[in-house]
Amino acid sequence: MPKSINVGLIGSKFMGRTHSNAYLKVARFFDLPVEPVMHTIAARNAAEVEAFAKRWGWRHSTTDWKAMVNDPQIGLVDVGTPNHVHRDQAIAALEAGKHVACEKPLANTLDAAREMVQAAKKAKQQRTFVWYNYRRCPALALAHQLVKEGRLGRIYHVRCFYLQDWAGPDTPMLWRFQGNVAGSGALGDLCAHSIDSARFVTGDEISEINGAILKTFIKERTVLSGSAGGEISGRGAKTAKAKKAKSTVDDAVVFTAQFKGGAVATFEATRLSTGDKNGNRVEVHGEFGGLKFNFQRLAELEWYDATLPEREQGWSTINVSNGGAGHPYAGAWWPTAHAIGYEHGFINQVADMMHVLGGKKPVAPLPDFNDAYQTQRVLEAVVQSAKNRCPIKLSQIK
Repeated sequence: MPKSINVGLIGSKFMGRTHSNAYLKVARFFDLPVEPVMHTIAARNAAEVEAFAKRWGWRHSTTDWKAMVNDPQIGLVDVGTPNHVHRDQAIAALEAGKHVACEKPLANTLDAAREMVQAAKKAKQQRTFVWYNYRRCPALALAHQLVKEGRLGRIYHVRCFYLQDWAGPDTPMLWRFQGNVAGSGALGDLCAHSIDSARFVTGDEISEINGAILKTFIKERTVLSGSAGGEISGRGAKTAKAKKAKSTVDDAVVFTAQFKGGAVATFEATRLSTGDKNGNRVEVHGEFGGLKFNFQRLAELEWYDATLPEREQGWSTINVSNGGAGHPYAGAWWPTAHAIGYEHGFINQVADMMHVLGGKKPVAPLPDFNDAYQTQRVLEAVVQSAKNRCPIKLSQIK
């Protein structure tokens, strides 16, 4: 029988659902050295969190996250709350002797993220994880493997863009539009994934932001009575003569960058790319070939092998769902060419977390607090570059 670990999750909205689904299903598909037990879910509204617990299979529910964090039965605390409370909740869990998994970005400010890293260093016996879940997409994990094996050779270009269109003028005020809560808008919400994916696939670090633009198109948003800036529940609602509040985050970001290894990069993220629902794409081009990943074609990796004879060269599409071919994670799921979806990245991540806690290697590298802090430094450098209209070296961001 594998060992088990009791999990306490803070937050019952969008990420609360995805994480719950992952804990619920992971042991049904993966052979784990440690199995997660859905012990306690914590959220602010007593009636809602009790209903959530019953629906998703949590044994207990509470409105007191601090009591849950200090419960001696809990071994892993999962922080799935808005960005501004990540620091307090994660540090409290580490100080209570728990392993911690935290949603991305690591925090709403660089200072808060730095404090989390320092707390993690002090807690030498505990492991930390950050939910950069796109690393767990089999196609992106295969891209990481190909680059690591040297199949692309020297990297020349990286292009990343993450395009959504849900935040138009009719979308009401949510916590994601409040700078003191979220930290940033499309930059931290979407582009943080792109930055992490670029770092993950290339195995390289960004050394300089050459120039950045942060743009807020929708200056004010409607405050819905009783909403308290909750989660996204659709396209928003029109409310006549409703109170307005200022949006204090970016709707879109564009920047260029350089990697330590010499590659140049472009990044773009927006919540106002009309017609794009979840256009998360990563391209890497090197001396021996290139690759392209598009989350909306989740099981596919486009691949170009420039080492083939010229008459045989051309873009090919790898269906990354063949466990027999050694594709990452594919062996745990369905027969070849039976596609997986969004939820599976989270399930794959829980599997990797449980392998780490069981003393085994994950399929692909997992970001801990220090790793995620490197992405947080890039976010800060982008903000500084846009604010000061000048290049920013990452060496300036401590």
